[in-house]
Amino acid sequence: MSEALAPPRAGETKKVAVHGAAEIRFERRDGATRLATLYHHDPLRWLMPTPRVGDLPNAVLVTTSGGLVGGDRLDLAVSAGPGAAALVTSQAAEKVYRSTGADCRIDTAVTVEAGGWLEWMPQEAIVFDGSRLRRSTRLDLHEDARALAGEMLVFGRAAHGERLTRGLVRDAWEVAVDGRLVWADALHLDGDLAATIAHPAAFDGAGAVATLLLAGPGAPDHRDAARAVMEGLAGVRAGASVVDGLLVMRVLGSDARHVRRAYAALWSALRSAAAGLPARLPRLWEI
Repeated sequence: MSEALAPPRAGETKKVAVHGAAEIRFERRDGATRLATLYHHDPLRWLMPTPRVGDLPNAVLVTTSGGLVGGDRLDLAVSAGPGAAALVTSQAAEKVYRSTGADCRIDTAVTVEAGGWLEWMPQEAIVFDGSRLRRSTRLDLHEDARALAGEMLVFGRAAHGERLTRGLVRDAWEVAVDGRLVWADALHLDGDLAATIAHPAAFDGAGAVATLLLAGPGAPDHRDAARAVMEGLAGVRAGASVVDGLLVMRVLGSDARHVRRAYAALWSALRSAAAGLPARLPRLWEI
């Protein structure tokens, strides 16, 4: 009998791969943004905290399993209808545990319709040594829709003295405007991860990396403002560039806490500059 089919030994619990799904949609009705669709399936849950005065409706995604292992899959769909504005984040860091061979998948679809504004800014994903993660994020926007989106990766559990040396990390982005692909990017780490992360032409020993995107009309106008924020960041290296009307920002740092603070600082500044929103983040982001 193969190991995969063998029954668990006494006292053991055999892990069954999960396929979680979550969908949320906001629409503008009666002059205000309102929740239109909410669906979740284990191990995902949506929480709907009361927003701060003067801020957007917001939703918080929770993974109740405490983390993901090889074979697990999450499918996420987040959307804002015409003229709607909302903020979506996650409750805590996503933990991706060591795999015995199977890949873990996280696929996210973000859609913003005419005149909408959507923030998709989850907390970091911590990839444990030996984990296998395939993550994809696709933004589909109307030509006059706007979005601020980001993702963070933490390479291993630094607090436990762990570094990411083996496994798989594939983190892919696509951005389309009115169905036309304007940007695609994929980070692919496989094999000797330690050498790649340490290489000066790659990550130069970074412990974490973040990507932020500002998409929509006027996005390039905020490049200099983003760079000004970056000049004041401690413990990280960061850059901002414009690609086909999309503002792309990257942050690298040896300490994941510094990368998280930089991610939060850029997010806070850009939501204020680009959308006239308060330069503050949800309470669970306060650090």
